[in-house]
Amino acid sequence: MTGTNNIQKIANIEDKELFNMLKGAKGGQTRIRIIDAILAEPSNANQLAKKLNLDYKTITYHLNIICNHNYATKEQFEKSTYYHPSDRLIKRLDEYTIIKEQLK
Repeated sequence: MTGTNNIQKIANIEDKELFNMLKGAKGGQTRIRIIDAILAEPSNANQLAKKLNLDYKTITYHLNIICNHNYATKEQFEKSTYYHPSDRLIKRLDEYTIIKEQLK
């Protein structure tokens, strides 16, 4: 029955782009870690690299994908670019949580 419930939850996902970016693509787990980090606290790429113990280039690669899909926004502050969850992501937090749980 658990498998059926999982399929029903996935079928109810309206934002297929979010689903594909996280579950249907290589690097989905890394993107989830980055999104979780910016949901907790807006950060720049260097802070994220240190916090997540990932290479700076890996972080910037995934941040670009997340931003290109409009799930994060950039804000310039002094000499740093900070990343924040976008309104689009905030509106889809329930779906994001469902997708994230499916990947565990």
